[in-house]
Amino acid sequence: MQKITNILAIESSCDETSAAIIQNGKVLSNHIATQHVHERYGGVVPELASRAHMQNIIPVVDAAIKDAGIVNEEITALAFTQAPGLIGSLLVGACFAKAFAQARNLPLIAVHHMQAHVLAHFIDEQPPFPFMCLTVSGGHTQIVLCKDYLNMEIMGETIDDAAGEAFDKVAKMLGLPYPGGPLVDKYAKLGDPLRFKFPLSEMPEYNFSFSGVKTSILYFLQKERKLDPDFAEKNLNDICASAQYTIVKMLINKLTKAAKAQNIKHVGIAGGVSANSGLRKALLEAGEKNGWKVYIPKFEYCTDNAAMIGITGYYKFLKGDFTDLSVSPSARATWG
Repeated sequence: MQKITNILAIESSCDETSAAIIQNGKVLSNHIATQHVHERYGGVVPELASRAHMQNIIPVVDAAIKDAGIVNEEITALAFTQAPGLIGSLLVGACFAKAFAQARNLPLIAVHHMQAHVLAHFIDEQPPFPFMCLTVSGGHTQIVLCKDYLNMEIMGETIDDAAGEAFDKVAKMLGLPYPGGPLVDKYAKLGDPLRFKFPLSEMPEYNFSFSGVKTSILYFLQKERKLDPDFAEKNLNDICASAQYTIVKMLINKLTKAAKAQNIKHVGIAGGVSANSGLRKALLEAGEKNGWKVYIPKFEYCTDNAAMIGITGYYKFLKGDFTDLSVSPSARATWG
């Protein structure tokens, strides 16, 4: 009989407080408390985020344990997001995890947030190795070659802004409320993606740059608004569609280049921006064209969540990859 392993996972890297229970690699529960206070400020306010985490952490953990149908005494180990993220937010999750682990003499597992996004694919499926993943979020954009669960290589990444940040900045230019990325996607579905042309940034190897496309869209809007102050409102759908088309094309072009260079046939996307309908459609089309098997996690595992922290923690538990109570969270720790 297989020994039961229950991992309590904590995610608190930004503005989502989440807790999950992973039993032998299967998700028993995954609770997320979303912070709506940031909407009035047009972006995440770090101090408010950390305060909300302190309010949410105990209720969310309690709900995850109860929903999983277990009790505290049945928890085998603690996994938590150690990096990267907002340092105040990370501290809340790390301190709770360390206190819980110390009180019950449990192993402690430090997880890198971006590695967890990649391993979100393994919650419901088991893509074969080697596997290539495009991780796209508000803070990161990376192409990752997965050789094993815990053996990954970053093939390329953004040298400036992340794709998710680019979507949000475009939304802000258009006067859309925060978070703007999903709204750009919403209006893009109604527009012509070829109506307006924006330049594609060309970076060496498999790296990305989104600052140029943001600047070109800004100058474009400034020029057109001088001629017609209501230009953006009148052409909102087409602007969103054209901007999204450009950003997505840059992502898919680099992913295709990297996959061909490594002869990879199993490709996925992860991170909050993987919920974008334009990116999903483009990936499926690229998969059909290049003979790829395409993987996209369920929506609840695309955004920040503790289930992906827990599945990563589970594989690290099997390897005996633990940390001690001296571990500190890091806002910008690298990996891969």
